[in-house]
This record gives sequence, C-alpha cells and structure tokens, in this order.
Amino acid sequence: MPTPLAPDLPWFNEWLKRTGEACPDFDAMPSCADLPPLLTFADGRAVRSPADWAARQREILGQLRHWFWGTFPVTPPTLVAHRILTEEREHYAIRRRVELTFDARSTSIRFIIDLLIPDGDGPFPVFLTQSTHRGWSAVGVSRGYLCCTYPACDGDDASLLFAPLCPECDWTTIPRRAWLTGRVLDYVLTLPQADRRHVGVTGHSRNGKLALIAAAIEPRITNVIASSAGAGGASPYRFTSEREFAESLDCTTWMCPDWFHPRLRFFVGREHKLPIDTHAYLAIIAPRPCLISSAFNDACESIFAVERGVEAGRPAYAFTGRSENLRLLWRPGGHETSTQLIQTYFDWFDHHAGRAKYDFSDTTYFHFDWQEWRRDNAVATPPRPTAGAARDERRRVIQWSLGEEPPAVPHWGDCYGKDAPHVSVMLDRNDPPPSAKRVGVQFSDYVAGDLYLPADAKGPVPVVIWLHPYSQAQGYRGSYIYEPGSWKPYKIYDALTRAGYACLAFDQLGHGTRQHEGSGFYKRYPRWSRLGRMVRDVRGAVDFLRAGEGRVNPLVSDRWKPDLSRIDTGRIFVSGYSLGGMVGLYSAALDERIAGVASFCGFTPMRSDTDAKPTGGLRRFWEWYGLQPRLGEFHNREQDLPFDFDDVLACVAPRPTLIVSPLHDRDADAGDVTRCVEVAQNHWPNRSTLTYRTPDDYSRFQATQHDETVEWLRRVAPL
Repeated sequence: MPTPLAPDLPWFNEWLKRTGEACPDFDAMPSCADLPPLLTFADGRAVRSPADWAARQREILGQLRHWFWGTFPVTPPTLVAHRILTEEREHYAIRRRVELTFDARSTSIRFIIDLLIPDGDGPFPVFLTQSTHRGWSAVGVSRGYLCCTYPACDGDDASLLFAPLCPECDWTTIPRRAWLTGRVLDYVLTLPQADRRHVGVTGHSRNGKLALIAAAIEPRITNVIASSAGAGGASPYRFTSEREFAESLDCTTWMCPDWFHPRLRFFVGREHKLPIDTHAYLAIIAPRPCLISSAFNDACESIFAVERGVEAGRPAYAFTGRSENLRLLWRPGGHETSTQLIQTYFDWFDHHAGRAKYDFSDTTYFHFDWQEWRRDNAVATPPRPTAGAARDERRRVIQWSLGEEPPAVPHWGDCYGKDAPHVSVMLDRNDPPPSAKRVGVQFSDYVAGDLYLPADAKGPVPVVIWLHPYSQAQGYRGSYIYEPGSWKPYKIYDALTRAGYACLAFDQLGHGTRQHEGSGFYKRYPRWSRLGRMVRDVRGAVDFLRAGEGRVNPLVSDRWKPDLSRIDTGRIFVSGYSLGGMVGLYSAALDERIAGVASFCGFTPMRSDTDAKPTGGLRRFWEWYGLQPRLGEFHNREQDLPFDFDDVLACVAPRPTLIVSPLHDRDADAGDVTRCVEVAQNHWPNRSTLTYRTPDDYSRFQATQHDETVEWLRRVAPL
C-alpha cells in the first residue's frame, strides 16, 4: 500500500492510530495535473442540464466534506433566546451587543455578537465579518449596511463551544467557524432592519477561507468576498506547494493542523491526486456574486494559483448564466488591507445590491492564448540533430525553441534600476542574514538583483546565480519555506554565504517585482519566448559578474561601477529548483562561461511528456506558463521534437553538473529522467563530474537540498 510522502508529525501519527485511517490507494486514483473540471462528474459524465448541475454540486460538496472540511451537524442547534447586553447611539447609528442562546442537545450555548445599525427604518443590506475585522464594519455602516461582527477567529472563537456536543462530527476549525456564520444569521435575519435579499460575508486571510466555505454551505448568504484567502481558500493546492515556494499542504498541516481535515496530509507531494480542489468552492457558490481579492506580492498566496482557480470556476458561472458574478480583483502590495480596499469591497456589495454601478471587469496576468499567438508566429521546424551531432548543432535547435532573441548588449551598473527600499521590505529582502552583506545591483536589460557576499570573505570566492522556482508573488525570496517545527525562514543565499560562497539572486520574468513585465511580454516580443528571456537574464548576470575582470562598460560612470573584487570570475555557477532548475540547464547549455550547474527537479524528457502523463504534459510550458510557445507545434506528436534534454545535457557536459530528481516529483517521470541521464552521461569523460541523485522524496527545496548544494560546491569549487 502507498504511504504518505510528508515528514512524520506526532499529531498525524496519533490520528492515524486513533482512527485506523489508511493512506488512499493512489495507484487506483486518477491523476489530474490541472484543476478537475467542475462541469464533469467524477465518473467522467458531463453536466448537461440543471438537474445534472444540482447532482454535481451535491457530489462536490461530498468530496469537500470528506477530504477538506469534515462533517457538520445534520440538524443545527435551535436559537432559543437573545438578550441585548448594551445599546449605544453613535453618530447616526446604533451600536448593540447581543448575547445569543442556542439549545444544543439540551445544553445551552451562549456567545456575543456586535451589531452596527444605521439610523432609519431599513431594510438595510446585511454585512457579516469576523470580530478580527471590526473596523470594516465602521466602513460598512457609513455605507448604509447593517453590520454584524461575530466570534469566529483566532482568540475569539465561539464555534469551539459547539464542538464537544457533536462528537460524531469530524469538522475542523475553519469549516466549523464557517458553520457558525449560519447560526449568526439565525438571529440577524429576524431583525426588521435586515434585508434578507442582500446578505454579504467577507474575511481576510484565514477568515477569507472561512468566508468562501460559509457561502458554500449557507445558501442564505447572497454575496461573498474572499480577501487574500490563500491556500485552502482561493489558491488551489495543485498550484500552491513547495514547488511554488508557497503555503503547501505540508506547511499548513504542521503549522495549523486544526484548520482542515487530517486526510489532506496524505496528498503532500501528490496534490495531483486530490479528487477535488478548492476552486470547487466556486461551483457551490455559483451563481451568487463572488469576488476573489488578491495582492500581487502577497506572501500568503500563489497568485498564479488564484488566477487559475478563478478561471477554472468561470465555466460554473457561465453554465448558470451569471458569468459577471465571478470576478478577480487584483491589488498592489502584500497581505495588508486599507480603507480604500474595504471601500472597494462595499462597492462590490453595492453593485450587486443594485444600489450603485461600479466597473468590476477583471484582468488576467498569467493567461496565455497559444492559439492566438500561433496565428501570427508559426515557424518552420529545424531538423533533429543526429546522435553524434556537434555541440553547435544541438545548440542551434535549443536556441530555436527559445524563439528569436532581439538585440542585446552587456550592461550593468547605473544608480537607478535597483529595488527600492520599500519593495525590499515588502518582499522580506531588506534584512540580509548575518553571514552575508547584501548589495543591490542592476544588470542585463535593466534587471534588479541582489548580490550576497560572505561577510568575512578575504579573497575572490566562487559565486552561484540562484534561479528560483515558480514564485510569482515573492520572486527569489519565496515564502512559507520553513523547517517543520520552526518559524524561521531559510534561504539558499544564507546557506551559501555561511559556507563562504557568494550568491546573486534576482526575480525571473513574471515573478516578484517583474509580474507585469511578464504579462505584456508577447505583445512586445511575439517571436521570442519567456524562457528565452529568462536564459538571457542569466547570461546578463554572468556579464555583470565578470565585470570584475576589468571589462569596460562605457555607458556607466565609474561612480556606479560595483565592486566585484571578491568574485572569482572563473567560477560562476548556477543553481535552480523547479522552473529555476530548467532555466539553469538551458543557460549552462548555451553559455560556456558558466562553470557548472546544480538542477533540482529541473526537467523530465519532453518527447515522452505527453498529455497522458500525470505531469500535465508539455502543455505546462507552451500554454499554462507560456514559457516556450514553439513546443506547442508538437502537441500530440511529441516524438517529433527536434531536441530533448539529453541534447541540453550534452551541451552542458563535461562541466560539473548536479542533477537531483526525486522519485515522487509529480512534474517528472523518474524512469524517463534516469534514461535521459544515462543517454547523456557519455558526454562526461570524467564521470565524477556528473552527479545524479534520485532521492525517495517529493519535489521540495529546503534545508536538506541547501546542504546538498553546498556539499556539491565544496567538491567542485573548493574555497
């Protein structure tokens, strides 16, 4: 039987022992790299009628309760009394504290809610949020809403009172708090000032997850806003994992094990086996208005996942005839909120209550329309290199896949172009580790980066160009990258500088500070590729690092030239994980100045990476992420590709190379990777310079992988 891939946790082991729950038979479960379609039943039947849709919604609810939420009481407790504790008149409003009493199996349970009621007879649209967000109600009452804040948050959680009385329910904290929203409505909707036709709920962060679940299980809610709801909310787990440097299933279940059902931990590293994902909340909420609010640089979300989740939810809204009721609101900044943002939330409620009209047309930032691109950019395919082809011939076809690169000149320096201090603070880059000195730099086509130098380096030291994975919100720093049991983030540039090596880190195209640059890329460079731009940026980083050789940049004043005297320009390495592992291999294949490459989870052979594979196939690169559009010409005929990763590796050889491909990487076929490396290894006459490892692990880049990078460097580039 399969076993969990996640590291051992005492609470999880105890739960397994107590319940006798067995790990699912993953071999018998279908794989779905993309989000499961909402208009398709689990048995493959399509939803074709309203009756089908109602049945599919029931099926989805059953899946969510089993895998994510747990079970709820079949019969809710009865509201038997309410008592006004205090009532005060404020400026044109009444502030009221009310104690509610419920009969739960002959036991009385009491908790307190707060109401703000505008002057007048009403009825007023109802606004619900958790007591964490009391300030939002101040905005709401000014906009003419009957506002209720209720105890369903950390430090103020009345749902805990009901848990002991329902031992048959295996509900968990956030779903239980969402269920409490219904108990609050049992009272609020009896008020004569409450307009039952317009009942909105919202919450931020973990309360944003709560709001989505509350709307899914409580039909009296007519409108919902999920504000930075993150993993388990608006960010589906298929695109919110370690490979995105995001709040993964492993991270969630050891940091906050009570949030969701323990069964979710079975799917760590196997997210593609989840029978359903959190985009399914939208299927249950449809056709009611739902606004998903996400910040570009929010460390708590994978914003690519948020956009993909909303896109996957659109067919459900289209089927119900209310496409306009699902919108994605992008906002600048990080996890913070502001008065302007909350005013915008009430604009949304007003818009759908018919009180005013606002424009909520939304924009996609990561979507790539390959068919549209191809109409104007079809190209001839070059011939496949022969088995004994020269390196230049292999490089020619590799370069072809990256598109037609525009003109470039080596460039570095300038006083402008570096990350501004407030940006560094937002992305948690302003405080370098004790082992390092951080220097803001600028290179290539005006790309900002950070050079981390060992604090006690005496002479020239080798340098590593760090290439991050898919991390659209945070870029090279990432977030939620902790060792289990620790809240201290660990960073590859810390591990490298502690070991005495320098590290150059920067945001790749479409990530961190460069999201908007990525979204407009193909309008500016229709015949190039995003991956080609990433590879060129690595080349530009090498140009910059070699500036220490005394190479002249006539465009830069001596005043702004960086001091690179402590960089050993003959030992420039690249190291990358996931997306970065692939970029590193392509970069080293095309640039001989790179002394060696460490690639973690960087590739699976392309000719065997078909739609039938659990990886999602090559579609990931030519469509999902829009990295290499020219690969789309080979959809359903991948065997005809003019090159594969054995050619890439052949161009990297015989330089020192570390390839780490875990056995359970859901983006790769372990057997195919091994066969590819075996084909390519003959290009390393000295086999000791090629290190290939297949750990019994899933895809992640944490302290163990940091240590492995350092140990490899100590062998190939000793200090």
